[in-house]
Amino acid sequence: MDGKLCDGWVHSLNGQTLCFTGKVLIDGEWTVRKDCEEIAQQLGASWKSDFSRKITVFVHGDLASQAVTDPHREYSKKLVRAAWERDRGYHVCVVDGDGFADLIDGHPARCRELQRAHGIDDHVLVLPQTGDGILGGPLQQHRVGRHEPGALALDLAHLDKGTEAHESTIAALIEHLARQHVELRGHARNAPRFDAGWSRGDDVFIAEVKSLTGASEDQQIRLGIGQVLDYAHQLQLARTCGPVRPVLVLEKQPTDPRWTSLAETSGILLTWAPDFAGC
Repeated sequence: MDGKLCDGWVHSLNGQTLCFTGKVLIDGEWTVRKDCEEIAQQLGASWKSDFSRKITVFVHGDLASQAVTDPHREYSKKLVRAAWERDRGYHVCVVDGDGFADLIDGHPARCRELQRAHGIDDHVLVLPQTGDGILGGPLQQHRVGRHEPGALALDLAHLDKGTEAHESTIAALIEHLARQHVELRGHARNAPRFDAGWSRGDDVFIAEVKSLTGASEDQQIRLGIGQVLDYAHQLQLARTCGPVRPVLVLEKQPTDPRWTSLAETSGILLTWAPDFAGC
């Protein structure tokens, strides 16, 4: 794969040529290479036992420690080779066990960044990334559903207005953050199902997006506050990472100013389109 074609994500196993380092840790369970190869083949990928320039994705099963330890050097040699190829303009995507599990489940996997240890030519570090285990792949705007004319006209009209406003708000947030070179992302596969998330430096933000069109404003905001606080609390209980900043994103400025003070008291960033103050 040409490095210029890598946008930081492996989006699918289909068409990829994989290389594995023995067993792979998938959702806490060690899976032998043969089983990994069979799974990959079922999803349209091929595999090779040895590293070569035909490899497009290198699956390293033990990257949780971020530093590769391999007394027999079989696994670390492959990772060093991947770094060596990258240095020479041939980009090989590297994913860990969680990333491989994401791809199996139809989710994109982060292409891991590598760094050579200072003063040690044959030692490669896998760099952690802010939001690991919380943030998933790039968030995409969904199309609003279409319905047959006259079918449940009243309810669907309200539903579609709300859905259209919801997706328009997400689209505007994507553009707002992109201007700051920040990528809006979905939730990780095993994380709470928040609407959107992003990272800035070491900070992780998780957001619930609420439309106010055709709905009770108070009810929508109360619901959003409860949801985003619940998501943040779940992540704290799981000790996935450090503090997470909950965000409630609204379609427009709420009529009642009390919601701003309530959100601030609750530790929530309350923001709305089109300016998204604080984001």
